[in-house]
Amino acid sequence: MGRVAVVVVGISPPLRRPSRPLGRTKCGSSPEVGSPAVTTVPEYVAAHADEWLSGLLDWLRIPSQSGDPALAPQVRRSAEWLASALRAAGFPTVEVWETGGHPAVFAEWVSEDAGAPQVLVYGHHDVQPVDPLEAWTSAPYEPRVAGDKVFGRGAADDKGLVAFHLLGIRAHLAATGRTSPAVTLRVLVEGEEESGSPNFPALLRARRDRLGCDVVVVSDTGMWGRETPSVVTSMRGLISCQLDLVARDVDLHSGSYGGAVHNAVTELTKLLASLHDADRRVTVPGFYDGIVEPSPEERALIARLPFDEADWLSVAHSVEGVGEAGWSTLERVWARPTAEVNGVWGGYTGPGTKTIIPREAHAKLSFRLVAGQDPVHVKSVVEAWLGSAVPAALRWSVEWEGDGVRPCATPLDAPALAAVREAMGRAFGQEVLVTREGGSGPEADLQDILEAPVVFLGTALPDSGWHAPDENADVPMLLKGAEAAAYLWEILPGALKS
Repeated sequence: MGRVAVVVVGISPPLRRPSRPLGRTKCGSSPEVGSPAVTTVPEYVAAHADEWLSGLLDWLRIPSQSGDPALAPQVRRSAEWLASALRAAGFPTVEVWETGGHPAVFAEWVSEDAGAPQVLVYGHHDVQPVDPLEAWTSAPYEPRVAGDKVFGRGAADDKGLVAFHLLGIRAHLAATGRTSPAVTLRVLVEGEEESGSPNFPALLRARRDRLGCDVVVVSDTGMWGRETPSVVTSMRGLISCQLDLVARDVDLHSGSYGGAVHNAVTELTKLLASLHDADRRVTVPGFYDGIVEPSPEERALIARLPFDEADWLSVAHSVEGVGEAGWSTLERVWARPTAEVNGVWGGYTGPGTKTIIPREAHAKLSFRLVAGQDPVHVKSVVEAWLGSAVPAALRWSVEWEGDGVRPCATPLDAPALAAVREAMGRAFGQEVLVTREGGSGPEADLQDILEAPVVFLGTALPDSGWHAPDENADVPMLLKGAEAAAYLWEILPGALKS
């Protein structure tokens, strides 16, 4: 995504910083139950922004790194903090759900309206490791506010985006005078997303009776920029493997045998070079089977984004863009599948020289997948390709990293997507464009196991530093997320009935 540094337009009044110590506080404040509408959504969000921010800072202090076994108690502490905050926000039902690993948090607020649509909000409360620690300008678990930004691990990914729903639900009730949401609202926040969600599919299947919904709203994505609000419409899938190629049981003297027997490293590099053709299309037969191409309308919307390729390349520390012929840079990273060589090794790599013919060579490969592709099918076609492409005299084996992550896409004409764009449009006061996300997550499991469409509502900015030192979130954009969520619960009933 491009970097946009501009003046924020249409945001809430300047944020007042907390004047008291940031202790353990509630995220949001409940309006008087049963009172008539007494405020607008922006007024409510602005009036409660300081208290909400105090709660977010409190949550960010918890080092909930799911990948570090020593921090498992902190991941549980994070789940318990969120459960308490959801109760404080008014959810009548809040539970901490155990998994085979770290706990998830579930909350439910049933609408009083007969026939109200059922919505599940998904996010995660675990965070990435903080290494390299020396690259942070402040301690990652001692969050600080500087200007409009809050710095700390999890500020954007994903605690900040989960937290804006705590404020959004209260704003929805305050602005409508309702005593319950206009939708039956369920929240599921897992604790292992940053570790690949290993227990999440089993949790969804085991709790499916509690998670039934008409639509899933994922809040774990970002926008194009401050002046260009946008909504994500898809996530790519992913599957990766290690390929091992063996020519014989021993290395050989290159003077005695060179030019007369197979060199494992040479054969592997030839194989990897043949993975793409001259147009940089993947040559594996069947790799593109079933792909759902972006529609002309979506390609036109993507083309309207203010994309500066030179700026994008500078962020990527690259001087030239390359990729599959016939597609723009954004389409290549969002809407096209890829085959990447992540690492290669073999033979002698120590100091000096060792003139050998290597007996074996190895590579790490990964495949990003788009809508219509299935990781299991990609496994089979890649293995079939290897079987035909590797010389018969060599032995090969491939070890896959699990079953992979399936891609997930929202049709551009989906009623729930139109509702999200309208809700964000109200919050930002302008048209909301669409983007895709090149990364991968558990959205396909949500879509397939719960048999419900998935839409995305996230307001993180490109410079948020997800997974990097000095991770941050733009507080006015988080507050806009709260406003958009408040509007969404009002808009969805009509959108899903039309």
